[in-house]
Amino acid sequence: MTVRSSPPAGGPPVVYDFRRPMTLAREHARVLEVALGTFSRQWANQLLASLRVSAQVTLESIAMCAYEEYISSLPARTTMVVCAVGPNRRPGLVQFPLDTSLTWVDHMLGGRGVPDSVPERDLTEMEQLLIGDLMGKVLADLDYAFSGIAAVDAELRRIQHTPQLLQATAASTAVITATFTILVEDHSVTATLMLPAEGLLASLRERESVETRSAEEVETERMQRELLDRAVQQSPVEVAVRLGPIPIHPREVVHLSVGDLVPLHHPSALPLDVVVGDRVLAQAVAGTNGSRLAGLVVNVKENS
Repeated sequence: MTVRSSPPAGGPPVVYDFRRPMTLAREHARVLEVALGTFSRQWANQLLASLRVSAQVTLESIAMCAYEEYISSLPARTTMVVCAVGPNRRPGLVQFPLDTSLTWVDHMLGGRGVPDSVPERDLTEMEQLLIGDLMGKVLADLDYAFSGIAAVDAELRRIQHTPQLLQATAASTAVITATFTILVEDHSVTATLMLPAEGLLASLRERESVETRSAEEVETERMQRELLDRAVQQSPVEVAVRLGPIPIHPREVVHLSVGDLVPLHHPSALPLDVVVGDRVLAQAVAGTNGSRLAGLVVNVKENS
C-alpha cells in the first residue's frame, strides 16, 4: 500500500511505501549528520589543496532509500566514483556532475577551470587517474569521519559515467544517501554520497547499547540484583513427594466411596518423585526420620 502524506509547507507531497519502510531513526540521523558534516569539511580541504582555489562543501540532507530509487535520481551522464566499503566490501558511491570533473582536472593541470568551457565527454584515462587520486584522498577522509561509528575502509574501484549501466547491488537494497553542495570559486554544483545501510545501521545500534551509565549507577544495579537473587533463594517453597500419576475415568472419581481400593500401579522398587509445583526435581525412596515419614533422595534431575 502506498499513501501520500500531507504536503509540508512549501514542498510537494511525499510518497511513502509501507511495504518498504525506509526511514532513519532521529538519533541515527543525528549521528550520521555529525559524521558527514566532518566529511564535508575534509572534502573541502582536499579540493582546496588539489585545485588551489577556494572551495566549500556543505551537507544538505541525509536519507535512507532503496538503491533503485537513488540510482534513478541521478543524471543520465555523470561522474560516479565506485568504491568498496565495510568488512563485507559492499559497494559505495560518490557522485558529482561530469562537467565538474572536467573543471577540476583543468584546475589541477594549471588551467583557469572555467565551467562549461570544455564540451561534456567521458574522462580520458589520464583524467581518470587525476580524479581518482583526488577522490582516493577524499575517501580516506570518509574513513576518518566515520571512525567513531563504523570501519568504512573505503577503497576506490573504478569511475563510471552512466548510472543505468551500474548494477552495484540489488534494486531493493537499503542505502544511506547524503546530498552536498560543492562551491568552487563562484560555481555551485550538487554531489551525492551513497553507502550501504545494513552495516551502518548495525553499528549505530551497537553504539546505542554501549554502557553510558556512571560507575555508581552500575554498582547500585549490581547490589539490587544481588538482593533480589538472595530474596528468591531464601523464599520458602512447598516440596512434595508423590507417587506416579495414574489415568482414571471421571465416572470412577464420581462414584468413589469409603473403603474403595484405588490401584496406583507404582512398583514398590521404583523411587517416588520429589516435586515443586509440577516440576520433578529429584527422586527419593520412602523412609523414616525418628517418628516421622521421610524421603531419602537417591537421584537429582539435571538442569533442574
